[in-house]
Amino acid sequence: MDNQQPKSKNRLSKFQEATSNRSLILGSVVATLIAITPFLFTLYESVPNTQVWDTFLFTYNSPYYESVRTLAWTLSGKIIPLFLIFLWFFTCRHWWYHTLLVPIVMYAYQIIIILNDDLSFADTNQYLYLLPVMAIIIPSIYLLRAKMFNKINDADKTLQELEDEFKIRPKGFFGKLRDYF
Repeated sequence: MDNQQPKSKNRLSKFQEATSNRSLILGSVVATLIAITPFLFTLYESVPNTQVWDTFLFTYNSPYYESVRTLAWTLSGKIIPLFLIFLWFFTCRHWWYHTLLVPIVMYAYQIIIILNDDLSFADTNQYLYLLPVMAIIIPSIYLLRAKMFNKINDADKTLQELEDEFKIRPKGFFGKLRDYF
Protein backbone atom coordinates (compact mmCIF):
# COMPACT_ATOMS: atom_id res chain seq x y z
CA MET A 1 0.00 0.00 0.00
CA ASP A 2 2.94 2.38 0.60
CA ASN A 3 4.27 1.85 -2.95
CA GLN A 4 1.11 3.16 -4.57
CA GLN A 5 1.46 6.59 -6.21
CA PRO A 6 -1.28 9.18 -5.74
CA LYS A 7 -3.40 9.58 -8.87
CA SER A 8 -2.89 13.34 -9.01
CA LYS A 9 0.87 13.00 -9.63
CA ASN A 10 0.45 10.67 -12.61
CA ARG A 11 -2.10 12.81 -14.44
CA LEU A 12 -1.72 16.33 -15.76
CA SER A 13 -4.08 18.91 -14.36
CA LYS A 14 -6.62 20.50 -16.68
CA PHE A 15 -4.59 23.73 -16.61
CA GLN A 16 -1.42 21.91 -17.67
CA GLU A 17 -3.28 20.10 -20.45
CA ALA A 18 -4.73 23.38 -21.70
CA THR A 19 -1.35 25.11 -21.71
CA SER A 20 0.32 22.18 -23.47
CA ASN A 21 -2.45 22.22 -26.09
CA ARG A 22 -2.02 25.97 -26.47
CA SER A 23 1.73 25.68 -26.91
CA LEU A 24 1.22 22.87 -29.44
CA ILE A 25 -1.18 25.03 -31.44
CA LEU A 26 1.12 28.07 -31.21
CA GLY A 27 4.11 25.98 -32.29
CA SER A 28 2.14 24.62 -35.23
CA VAL A 29 1.15 28.13 -36.31
CA VAL A 30 4.75 29.37 -36.10
CA ALA A 31 6.02 26.33 -38.03
CA THR A 32 3.37 26.89 -40.72
CA LEU A 33 4.30 30.56 -41.03
CA ILE A 34 7.96 29.65 -41.47
CA ALA A 35 7.07 26.92 -43.99
CA ILE A 36 5.08 29.30 -46.24
CA THR A 37 7.79 31.98 -46.47
CA PRO A 38 9.21 30.62 -49.78
CA PHE A 39 5.71 30.94 -51.25
CA LEU A 40 5.35 34.46 -49.87
CA PHE A 41 8.72 35.41 -51.38
CA THR A 42 7.59 34.36 -54.86
CA LEU A 43 4.37 36.41 -54.72
CA TYR A 44 6.20 39.24 -56.51
CA GLU A 45 5.99 37.14 -59.70
CA SER A 46 2.22 37.75 -59.78
CA VAL A 47 2.81 41.50 -60.11
CA PRO A 48 2.93 42.79 -63.70
CA ASN A 49 6.23 43.97 -65.18
CA THR A 50 4.92 47.44 -66.09
CA GLN A 51 5.41 50.92 -64.68
CA VAL A 52 1.69 51.41 -63.93
CA TRP A 53 -0.27 48.66 -62.18
CA ASP A 54 -3.99 49.21 -62.55
CA THR A 55 -6.36 47.04 -60.51
CA PHE A 56 -10.02 47.46 -59.52
CA LEU A 57 -8.84 48.58 -56.04
CA PHE A 58 -6.01 50.97 -56.87
CA THR A 59 -3.60 52.27 -59.48
CA TYR A 60 0.09 52.28 -58.62
CA ASN A 61 2.74 54.15 -60.60
CA SER A 62 6.41 53.27 -60.00
CA PRO A 63 8.51 56.15 -61.32
CA TYR A 64 11.76 55.24 -59.54
CA TYR A 65 11.96 51.51 -60.29
CA GLU A 66 10.08 51.83 -63.62
CA SER A 67 8.57 48.41 -62.96
CA VAL A 68 6.10 47.45 -60.26
CA ARG A 69 7.53 43.92 -60.29
CA THR A 70 11.00 45.27 -59.46
CA LEU A 71 9.55 47.22 -56.55
CA ALA A 72 7.65 44.12 -55.34
CA TRP A 73 10.80 41.98 -55.65
CA THR A 74 12.85 44.54 -53.71
CA LEU A 75 10.21 44.82 -51.00
CA SER A 76 9.80 41.05 -50.66
CA GLY A 77 13.57 40.77 -50.18
CA LYS A 78 13.19 43.00 -47.12
CA ILE A 79 9.75 42.07 -45.77
CA ILE A 80 10.29 38.28 -45.64
CA PRO A 81 13.51 38.47 -43.55
CA LEU A 82 11.85 41.09 -41.35
CA PHE A 83 8.92 38.73 -40.85
CA LEU A 84 11.24 35.86 -39.91
CA ILE A 85 13.19 38.05 -37.47
CA PHE A 86 9.89 39.10 -35.88
CA LEU A 87 9.01 35.43 -35.40
CA TRP A 88 12.43 34.81 -33.91
CA PHE A 89 12.09 37.82 -31.61
CA PHE A 90 8.67 36.77 -30.32
CA THR A 91 9.64 33.12 -29.78
CA CYS A 92 13.21 33.52 -28.46
CA ARG A 93 13.72 32.43 -24.85
CA HIS A 94 17.31 33.59 -24.46
CA TRP A 95 18.43 36.67 -22.59
CA TRP A 96 19.84 38.29 -25.73
CA TYR A 97 16.53 38.45 -27.62
CA HIS A 98 16.49 42.26 -27.45
CA THR A 99 19.55 42.41 -29.71
CA LEU A 100 17.24 41.23 -32.50
CA LEU A 101 15.80 44.74 -32.45
CA VAL A 102 18.89 45.92 -34.34
CA PRO A 103 18.16 43.96 -37.55
CA ILE A 104 14.44 44.67 -37.12
CA VAL A 105 15.13 48.40 -37.14
CA MET A 106 17.59 48.04 -40.04
CA TYR A 107 15.06 46.17 -42.21
CA ALA A 108 12.28 48.60 -41.27
CA TYR A 109 14.53 51.50 -42.24
CA GLN A 110 15.41 49.83 -45.57
CA ILE A 111 11.70 49.31 -46.32
CA ILE A 112 11.03 52.97 -45.58
CA ILE A 113 13.89 53.97 -47.92
CA ILE A 114 12.57 51.69 -50.70
CA LEU A 115 9.10 53.17 -50.40
CA ASN A 116 10.52 56.68 -50.18
CA ASP A 117 12.42 56.19 -53.45
CA ASP A 118 9.20 55.36 -55.25
CA LEU A 119 6.69 57.56 -53.42
CA SER A 120 8.98 60.48 -52.42
CA PHE A 121 7.31 61.17 -49.09
CA ALA A 122 10.49 62.33 -47.30
CA ASP A 123 13.31 64.75 -48.02
CA THR A 124 17.02 64.17 -47.61
CA ASN A 125 16.74 64.30 -43.81
CA GLN A 126 15.47 60.73 -43.63
CA TYR A 127 16.96 60.14 -40.19
CA LEU A 128 14.79 62.86 -38.70
CA TYR A 129 11.67 61.20 -40.08
CA LEU A 130 12.81 57.83 -38.83
CA LEU A 131 13.31 58.82 -35.18
CA PRO A 132 9.62 59.26 -34.25
CA VAL A 133 8.71 56.07 -36.08
CA MET A 134 11.37 54.06 -34.25
CA ALA A 135 10.44 55.72 -30.94
CA ILE A 136 6.99 54.14 -31.35
CA ILE A 137 7.96 50.82 -32.97
CA ILE A 138 10.75 49.69 -30.61
CA PRO A 139 8.89 50.11 -27.29
CA SER A 140 5.69 48.62 -28.71
CA ILE A 141 7.53 45.56 -30.06
CA TYR A 142 9.32 45.15 -26.75
CA LEU A 143 6.10 45.37 -24.72
CA LEU A 144 4.27 42.99 -27.06
CA ARG A 145 7.09 40.49 -26.79
CA ALA A 146 7.18 40.78 -22.99
CA LYS A 147 3.44 40.10 -22.72
CA MET A 148 3.62 37.12 -25.06
CA PHE A 149 6.69 35.74 -23.28
CA ASN A 150 4.99 35.91 -19.89
CA LYS A 151 1.84 34.17 -21.12
CA ILE A 152 3.66 31.42 -23.02
CA ASN A 153 6.58 30.56 -20.77
CA ASP A 154 5.45 31.09 -17.19
CA ALA A 155 2.02 29.51 -17.41
CA ASP A 156 3.20 25.91 -17.56
CA LYS A 157 5.96 26.03 -14.94
CA THR A 158 5.52 24.30 -11.62
CA LEU A 159 6.42 25.95 -8.34
CA GLN A 160 9.52 23.75 -8.05
CA GLU A 161 10.76 24.83 -11.50
CA LEU A 162 10.30 28.50 -10.55
CA GLU A 163 12.23 27.95 -7.29
CA ASP A 164 15.05 26.12 -9.11
CA GLU A 165 15.31 29.04 -11.51
CA PHE A 166 16.19 31.40 -8.66
CA LYS A 167 18.67 29.14 -6.86
CA ILE A 168 22.31 30.17 -7.02
CA ARG A 169 24.60 27.27 -7.76
CA PRO A 170 28.35 27.44 -8.23
CA LYS A 171 29.23 26.78 -11.86
CA GLY A 172 32.44 26.09 -13.66
CA PHE A 173 33.49 27.57 -16.97
CA PHE A 174 31.52 25.07 -19.06
CA GLY A 175 28.43 25.52 -16.89
CA LYS A 176 28.49 29.27 -17.51
CA LEU A 177 29.13 28.71 -21.22
CA ARG A 178 26.18 26.28 -21.41
CA ASP A 179 23.85 29.01 -20.04
CA TYR A 180 24.57 31.17 -23.08
CA PHE A 181 23.75 28.50 -25.66
